[in-house]
Amino acid sequence: MSQRHRPRAAALCAAALTAALTVSACGSDDSSDDTAGEPSPSASTAAVTDPLVITYDGGLHVLDGETLDVAADIPLSGFNRVNPAGDDRHVLVSASGGFRVLDAVGAELTEDEFSAPEPGHVVRHAGRTVLFADGTGEVTAFDPTQLGDGLPETERYTAAAPHHGVAVETEAGELVVTLGTAEERNGIAVLDENREEVLRSEECPGVHGEATAQDDTVVVGCEDGALVYRDGEITKVQSPTEYGRIGNQAGSEESPIVLGDYKQDPDAELERPEQVALIDTTTGGLELVDLGTSYTFRSLARGPHGEALVLGTDGAIHVIDPESAEVTGTVPVLDAWEEPLEWQQPRPALFVRDHTAYVTDPAAREIHAVDIETGEVRATGSLPNVPNEISGVVAG
Repeated sequence: MSQRHRPRAAALCAAALTAALTVSACGSDDSSDDTAGEPSPSASTAAVTDPLVITYDGGLHVLDGETLDVAADIPLSGFNRVNPAGDDRHVLVSASGGFRVLDAVGAELTEDEFSAPEPGHVVRHAGRTVLFADGTGEVTAFDPTQLGDGLPETERYTAAAPHHGVAVETEAGELVVTLGTAEERNGIAVLDENREEVLRSEECPGVHGEATAQDDTVVVGCEDGALVYRDGEITKVQSPTEYGRIGNQAGSEESPIVLGDYKQDPDAELERPEQVALIDTTTGGLELVDLGTSYTFRSLARGPHGEALVLGTDGAIHVIDPESAEVTGTVPVLDAWEEPLEWQQPRPALFVRDHTAYVTDPAAREIHAVDIETGEVRATGSLPNVPNEISGVVAG
C-alpha cells in the first residue's frame, strides 16, 4: 500500500558527494532501548563547522570537521547508528523508536523523529532521502532540505511484509524496493510514481544493501552477485564463485562501476574477506580485486572521480582504479587491527567527505583526518570514549 503526503517536486537534484584520493554495511539494525539526551553542559553553543558525528556506547560526539575537537557530548543509551540526512545541517540517528533528527551544526539532538520500529537503511539519492523500517516494511521518503522546522512532508509506502530491506527513489520518481519477509529476502520491485509495480526480479537470494551509480543506476547485493536497475531494466550480475555474497557497497555519480564487499564462505562464523567486487553497471560484468588484507563493512568509500577506497585491517586506505581493477596506491593511517566477532562492536571506520578521509581508531580513542590529495594526516583528534560509527553532514 502507499500513501502520498505531498505533491512530487517538479525538479530533483542529482545526489552526489564523495571525496577525492589521487596518489573508501551494514548488519542487522536491531537496537536496544534508547533515551533522548541533551548536550553536556560544556558543549559549545557556537555553530559547529563541517560537523562529524561519532557514536559510542552511551551517546554521541559531535566534532568540528576542521579541528576534530569535540563540540558536544550527547548522552543516548542503546546501540545507535548514524547517517547523513541529506542537507547541510542534519544527521539521522537510528535509535530504538525510529530515526532521530540531530542538528549537527547546532550540536543538538532534536525532538523530531521519524517513527520506525527497527530503523534500517537510510538512502540519499536524486535530492531525496528514503528510510526503511525493518520492523514494519514502511518506506518514508522526503526532501531533506525541508528539515529544521519540524518534520518535512513525507511520502510513504509499505512493503508486503516486514524485512531487513532498503528502498531508493530515482530521478524519475520511481521507487526501487527490496522483496522479502523476516525469514527470506529474494529480490527487488520497481514502482512507478503512483507506486504501482511495473517490474520485479526474484533472482537475488539474501538481498542486502544498495548503492547508486552514474546515470541514475541502482545496485543491490545478493548472495550470488547483484541486481542492477538501469534504463528501465533489471539485470542480474552473477558472482564468479558459487557463493559470492555482496552485501555492502559504495557508489559514485562519477562512475558506472560500484564497489562491493565479497564473501565466499556461507558457513564461516566470521569471514574476513581479502577481495572486493567491482560491478560494471553498463556491461553487467563483475571483477574481483585482491587487497592482500581483510576489511569490514565500515571500510568502503568512493572518491570524487569514482576512485574506490577500502580501509584494510593492515591500517591503510587502499586506492583502486575501478576501470582497470588495480590497486593504485595505499595510504598508511593506523596500526594493524583485527575485526571483532560481533558486528556491533567498535572497529576502525572510514567516512569520506570533500577532500578528506576521516578514519576512527577505537584502540587509541582517536580520529584522523587524511588529506586525500597528498595522503598526509592533516589532523588527529582525541576522543573521550571509544568510537564506533562515524558520519557527518553531507548535502545532496
